Amino acid sequence: MQTRSEILAILQGLPLAALVVDADARITLANDAALSLFGQTLLGRHHGISFRQPDFLRAVDAALTGRGGSRVRLAQSAVAQDVVYQVTVSALPDGALCVFEDYSAQEQMGQMRRDFVANVSHELRTPLTALLGFIETLQGPARNDPAARERFLGIMASEAERMSRLVRDLLHLSRVEAEELRRPTDAVDLAALLRSVASNLRAVAEAGRVQLLLEGADTPTLLRADADQMTQVMSNLIENAVKYGSPAGSTVRVSLSKEMGPRGEQLCLRVSDQGEGIEPQHIPRLTERFYRVDGHRSREKGGTGLGLAIVKHIVNRHRGRLVIESEKGKGSRFSVFLPLS
Repeated sequence: MQTRSEILAILQGLPLAALVVDADARITLANDAALSLFGQTLLGRHHGISFRQPDFLRAVDAALTGRGGSRVRLAQSAVAQDVVYQVTVSALPDGALCVFEDYSAQEQMGQMRRDFVANVSHELRTPLTALLGFIETLQGPARNDPAARERFLGIMASEAERMSRLVRDLLHLSRVEAEELRRPTDAVDLAALLRSVASNLRAVAEAGRVQLLLEGADTPTLLRADADQMTQVMSNLIENAVKYGSPAGSTVRVSLSKEMGPRGEQLCLRVSDQGEGIEPQHIPRLTERFYRVDGHRSREKGGTGLGLAIVKHIVNRHRGRLVIESEKGKGSRFSVFLPLS
């Protein structure tokens, strides 16, 4: 029979948190990983005091009474969010062995996939329902009504374009995520890119009676970057500022400058608007997929809710940072910091 020190040595050799519950239902042994996760007061306590979830308690009881081992899910509350463990409970001659594997990442990914599918379904359902309704009307009551036909066809074209934008942005997001770990190697003049993007968006700004002011884009500024992706970053940030962040008669200021950062010299692309600003509780969630501060207004103006998520992943690929600052009534400022070294 193995001694207490031998069993503890085996537990310490495990890469996961592990502990032993004796026949009296008390935790008698735990490796350093378990003590680090669940606290130094773990030893000597009844296992039900530290782990109060019924599924886990039943699994330990089954192992202690000779009914075999099992695997159970155990959620523990943490500061930021719950931590989920997959616990393997195995019977020992005079106790039970519990091994804890952190499944939080897998649970989060599963939830993200479910949320993603639900969001995409929701975003596509509305335009599809509209298209099907108008087609049915055109095939029936409005078959011989030229005025209604023209009006409905215009709305149908708008809804079809909305779905096309959504599919396009989903493809962009998928492509960016696939390339996120590969840092770009091409030398790109970001100043030239910015001038080109600003020129393309001036018509949008003029349509909204917004002045687009460009600063620091006259001098060539080389950076290792993906030209198409950086064009997308600039387009998304400037278009968002013009469409959603700026009332008529206001100015959107776009600047490109070199600054010293925590890791040396960095390039800063900054887009500032004079809009109504964003409430503080929304700012941390702006880069989430499909998250909108004002969903109705965003959809009216053709937004898919994916623009800032795409920007975040592109900036990550370039080893940079996206910083969002806003104050209610004083506008918003979106800054992209990219390392020059």
